[in-house]
Amino acid sequence: MMSRSYTNLLDLASGNFPAMGRESRERRRMPRVMSVPGFLTEVDDDQAVSVSSDNPSTITTDRMIIVANQLPLKAKRREDNKGWSFSWNEDSLLLQLKDGLPDDMEVLYVGSLRVDIDPAEQDDVSQNLLDKFKCVPTFLPADVLAKFYDGFCKRQLWPLFHYMLPFSTDKSHRFDRTLWEAYVLANKLFFQKVVEIINPEDDYIWIHDYHLMVLPTFIRRRFNRVKMGFFLHSPFPSSEIYRTLPVREEILKALLNSDIIGFHTFDYARHFLSCCSRMLGLEYQSKRGYLGLEYYGRTISIKIMPVGIHMGRIDSVMRMAVEETKVKELKQKFEGKTILLGVDDMDIFKGINLKILAMEQMLRQHPKWQGRAILVQIVNPARGKGIHLDEIHAEIQESCTRINRVFGRPGYEPIVFIDRAVSIAEKVAYYSIAECVIVTAVRDGMNLTPYEYIACRQGISDSESCSNASDPKKSMLVISEFIGCSPSLSGAIRVNPWNVEATSEAMNEAISMSDGEKQLRHEKHYRYVSTHDVAYWSRSFLQDMERACTDLLRKRCWGIGLSFGFRVVALDPNFKKLSIDAMVSAYKRAKSRAILLDYDGTVMPQNSINKSPSKEVLSIMESLSADPKNIVFIVSGRGRESLSEWFAPCRKLGIAAEHGYFLRWGHNGEWEICGKSSDFGWMQIAEPVMKLYTEATDGSSIERKESALVWQYRDADLGFGSSQAKEMLDHLESVLANEPVAVKSGQFIVEVKPQDVSKGLVAERIFSSMDGKGKQADFVLCVGDDRSDEDMFEIVSSAISRNILASNASVFACTVGQKPSKAKYYLDDTTEVTSMLESLAEESDSSPCIQETGDSSRRQVSVQVSLI
Repeated sequence: MMSRSYTNLLDLASGNFPAMGRESRERRRMPRVMSVPGFLTEVDDDQAVSVSSDNPSTITTDRMIIVANQLPLKAKRREDNKGWSFSWNEDSLLLQLKDGLPDDMEVLYVGSLRVDIDPAEQDDVSQNLLDKFKCVPTFLPADVLAKFYDGFCKRQLWPLFHYMLPFSTDKSHRFDRTLWEAYVLANKLFFQKVVEIINPEDDYIWIHDYHLMVLPTFIRRRFNRVKMGFFLHSPFPSSEIYRTLPVREEILKALLNSDIIGFHTFDYARHFLSCCSRMLGLEYQSKRGYLGLEYYGRTISIKIMPVGIHMGRIDSVMRMAVEETKVKELKQKFEGKTILLGVDDMDIFKGINLKILAMEQMLRQHPKWQGRAILVQIVNPARGKGIHLDEIHAEIQESCTRINRVFGRPGYEPIVFIDRAVSIAEKVAYYSIAECVIVTAVRDGMNLTPYEYIACRQGISDSESCSNASDPKKSMLVISEFIGCSPSLSGAIRVNPWNVEATSEAMNEAISMSDGEKQLRHEKHYRYVSTHDVAYWSRSFLQDMERACTDLLRKRCWGIGLSFGFRVVALDPNFKKLSIDAMVSAYKRAKSRAILLDYDGTVMPQNSINKSPSKEVLSIMESLSADPKNIVFIVSGRGRESLSEWFAPCRKLGIAAEHGYFLRWGHNGEWEICGKSSDFGWMQIAEPVMKLYTEATDGSSIERKESALVWQYRDADLGFGSSQAKEMLDHLESVLANEPVAVKSGQFIVEVKPQDVSKGLVAERIFSSMDGKGKQADFVLCVGDDRSDEDMFEIVSSAISRNILASNASVFACTVGQKPSKAKYYLDDTTEVTSMLESLAEESDSSPCIQETGDSSRRQVSVQVSLI
């Protein structure tokens, strides 16, 4: 019976992850292998769920915890019906990948069993598996398992990830939130088993496949610094398909709590990155050959590596098949026939009937193969209660019956349909005699059938064990272009399985090809398959996981966000939130102050439609700039006319417009041109190029400034706009190569401006001017939010060493938002910036703004405040 702590599915699905109930804690008797310090109850209480609960470990040896839906075990009830006997599943990928891990790395498994274990036996089974196999079983209640696996996994995620939308009128195919709640609950139960054995400081966690896509959030929420990777063994659909999933963002954000995310092909990775871009606004970067996503200061690595097969396992099974004389039996049975082979799971996406129809077409178009060619189609039992299985099975049976009736003759059936469980030895025997393997899946994550076939056609590694070892090795493949292994097998004949005629011609070409050509193609494929085996795959993934986790260990981390919006923010150890009290204290002590502020995104929210400053902001600016110890500037990318109009009430406020090309020290001052060049002939070259892209990109526009041109695509399709921006950047850099301008990309913009203009140069000009007047600033506040402000932060950080600031100056370079920056401090948003400035204004000597009687004895010290 499910405990009370399991029943609140709504809490789980909404991300309110409650601690396990006391009843559950008291039941559990399984000791941990290695655990976080403390008692068992401490791990399950509310305090332990704190995001800052990264308990130090006393163990120094690296371990790997592999988490998957099912453990790599076989289970069998004992003959006396008293207990269970277990053994390793030698064909499990999870077991085989150990070959690529270091010999001294301990490997533990967390997963469920394929059999139902009575609750009364679960503790004994758990202890047995832990002691003998280092496996920790997760027991899912029957109703949760049905909704989790057969429900959400097989009826929601599996079809969607294979590009199938729920267009059917059958309501069972539509999104069902109760199934999602069960999926979340199941992931939580897996998480609780991980907690029982984890050493968060030392262990690596490797999560496998779409069954556990929200597990990273559970783990990261508990252990901020844990080293965690995820590998998806299924396809990842295009963003147009994936965006139809109602819980799309929850799953994406959960995956992003991993340090590294692996895919079989670049197509799948590209689709995932496109979803992150369109739904979360994240852009990937390529650094020294590695793809990475910047996410709240963490770099999530994207790994593209197709999995391989275990060559040793194939070799041992081939020996078994020879010993059992299965190969000899099949050769005698099909003597004189050309065998084409298909090995597929019973699934709607395997394209089995398309393959059979292609065989029919080949026999009709090429009568020479009638009586000679046989398609042996092995169908593995369905892994779960998938959709439309009965209809697909009936359709296949009908096609086989019809073709055998039309083309069959005594002693010959063109289609041999094997609809039963086939042993691995028998399957290998069929591989050994097949002239060609056909894979016509309409969508498949990887599909290792071609790899297994190639290895089997090479023969047993010990030549003495095979009588025909000296014979030339040859094989042929006809494979769908929509399966994950297709890019790796360049010698295969690739087909669109929906095109039955083309597939039939490919099958004819494959079995008609000369032996020499077949041999060359086989040799090429075998070199790849034998070197890119499962050990190579796991070794490569671990190396990249180690690299991805190294950077995080050097940073300060803390968790923020609720529900599946939870994420870990990772920042430089010296990067911290600005202390208003400390800054105000330094402000009060200072005699000469410089304050530099960005406008959009700093004192004005980016998403605000009305961009003019509020009365509150104007009042604060007036108070600050009126203080005789301050001089105030706004340096912005905006044009000088709008800034001058907006801040007209602030008479002593300086303005640096268009990133500092125009500069004015106060309302009554003259505009200075800071750029060295006044020749804007380059605009006649750049603007036509921008217009070309504007016409081709719906939602984009051009903003013409006095000194710059800006192309913005905020309202365009994100993916297309970003692609167009990259193309435009290259185009403009090419045509403007000999012009004194810089072409830069920003947040939804591409800008062309004079080379010698930047906010950093504005800051340097202000500091130098103050130094030249003998009034070096001993207090600097610099606040901004985007890339252009980083130039300013860089100048500020080096100004003391360059002697343009006082040696004892208090410098506060502050960015808006928690993100990687050259600034040492941050504030969360524009509201906090305004509040901080208000605190300074309250301490300012702003007699022009406050109605007081004049004080002739007041000390007059010039201070410059600049708004950037």
